[in-house]
Amino acid sequence: MKKDLKEKQKREMIRDWILLGLILIIFIVLLSIFPDKKGVVISTSWDFFIEMILILPAVMIILGLFAVWVPKDIVGKYLGKASGIRGIFLAIVLGALPTGPLYIAFPMAAVLLKKGAKISNIIVFLSAWACIKIPQEMVELQFLGVQFMISRLILTIIFVVIIGLVIERLIKWSNKKWSNKEGGVKN
Repeated sequence: MKKDLKEKQKREMIRDWILLGLILIIFIVLLSIFPDKKGVVISTSWDFFIEMILILPAVMIILGLFAVWVPKDIVGKYLGKASGIRGIFLAIVLGALPTGPLYIAFPMAAVLLKKGAKISNIIVFLSAWACIKIPQEMVELQFLGVQFMISRLILTIIFVVIIGLVIERLIKWSNKKWSNKEGGVKN
């Protein structure tokens, strides 16, 4: 069992390095095709890197505290398998409140998933973080009007929930399919 875990971790690490290599190759090829964009690309990449360096340490500290202080059973109760509509609502609220960039939400989603949150609630959380933010809603209200804001908000919530539920079903189906192919227990 331990050997299988080490093999899996090794394969994942190799996959990650291959992905990084492919990204760097694509980056170099694109810069050689469009050399006039080199300055803008490097400047933008550097600015993004500095932003991440400034934000990520605080996020990692908060996530570490969350991982230690919030018990697994609490996350399971409010966002887990038996959470139902309450879990979906909480995922929407948790995703809508923060105003930071989406890449901050991914480590938080990973911690929630490890602590027993349902996949659909994680998808709803990430989608709400990306699409439903209180400051964004205020800007929409000011420039596009209350009718547009409410219509977009309602449609976004409906589709975010549907997407979360569909993705959860697809993942369960995919896991079942692969475990059956590999001679695992049929569900």
